[in-house]
Amino acid sequence: MTNKGRLIIISGPSGAGKGTVLSEVFRSNPNLEYSVSATTRAPRPGEKDGVNYFFVTREEFEQSIARGNMLEYAVYCGNYYGTPADFVERQRLRGRDIVLEIESCGARQVKEKCPDAISIFIMPPSLSELEKRLLGRGTEAPEVVAARIARAKEEIDSADFYDFKVVNDNVVRAAEEINEILKNN
Repeated sequence: MTNKGRLIIISGPSGAGKGTVLSEVFRSNPNLEYSVSATTRAPRPGEKDGVNYFFVTREEFEQSIARGNMLEYAVYCGNYYGTPADFVERQRLRGRDIVLEIESCGARQVKEKCPDAISIFIMPPSLSELEKRLLGRGTEAPEVVAARIARAKEEIDSADFYDFKVVNDNVVRAAEEINEILKNN
């Protein structure tokens, strides 16, 4: 029988580079499995359903909550985001380490249910760099970017909750730091 896989929580403000850093981490960790989250927000250009997110309606998401099928969930900038529990559990039972890329409210929910989860907060080098990254996407209106910056300040203030904090000032260096955390924990 295989050992149960670990839960690895990755959080950080929108624009901190979580996805880019995780791409590097996955290259050197073949046992990692990415947990695809569900969301009610519209897909961004290039995003694919079932790969980047499960894009669902508000009604579908609320039905999943009512059935207890979400490991965690939250509302962020007017949209639901959450982790389907059945996928995570199936992978862990196969001995796969599951990476949850979730926001801080969801991370707290998971840590309450799974205190042995490893939690890592990816920090931007600065708020000005974060704003530059968000504006550089060109996918959101200025008022949405302003809301994301305000939320980022709150998230950064609560980063002490996490087991580890990693500053993404350089993608390769940040990924190496996360690899060391995973190797030693």
